[in-house]
Amino acid sequence: MSKLKTEFLQLEDIRISYAQHGEGSNLLLLHGNSGSKEFFSRYQMDYFRNFHSIALDNRGHGKSRSKEDKLSYEQQSLDALNFCKAKGITKTSVIGYSDGGNLALWLAVKAPEIFTKVVAISPNTLASGTTEKSITAIQKVVGTMKRLRKFGFPNKKLLMRFELMLTDTGITDADLQGIKTNIMILYAEKDMITEEHILQISSQIPGGQVKKIFACNHLSIPFQSETIQVMQNYLIG
Repeated sequence: MSKLKTEFLQLEDIRISYAQHGEGSNLLLLHGNSGSKEFFSRYQMDYFRNFHSIALDNRGHGKSRSKEDKLSYEQQSLDALNFCKAKGITKTSVIGYSDGGNLALWLAVKAPEIFTKVVAISPNTLASGTTEKSITAIQKVVGTMKRLRKFGFPNKKLLMRFELMLTDTGITDADLQGIKTNIMILYAEKDMITEEHILQISSQIPGGQVKKIFACNHLSIPFQSETIQVMQNYLIG
């Protein structure tokens, strides 16, 4: 598979790395925790080639460069919003996966006039919406990374990413209830986000749609044929 060209955009306090592909309606792609824009190369070249797709490296990830001691979902969503404004993008659909789904929900809250259709794959608004097993695993990794850091191990960025998964997004029920854009939430039969939390999020969004994808988990849901088909139908329809 061909490799997409990496481009850069300098904003006030971040140099955002991104890759764009195709022609047509705009489609913003937001990856999950500890991922990068490379996650979406197949989306861009195979699944959504009839869109002008733009995949970003979120703050603290990939080749984007910024200086901070802590990551937040709201700040990452502001980066995406400011990127679109700087590029003159006035209308775009969004696909966000996992933490990227959290950012997608923030974008719907902040600028529904720009982000007209949003697909959030396995998002959460509260850290407690993550399964107990997953939370325990993340906490153990964070503990190990903190101990390694005391011995000079250069894992600051990675530690910030994992700590982010233990924080709430800052999106409230009132925020969700005020969303004025079209939202589709997808989640896996064996997700790391609880079904109860996913359904709670969806129930708060006016006109929000939700669909469970069977025979997959949090890691495999983005590339399931059913997932792709549902998203294509939703974004084109």
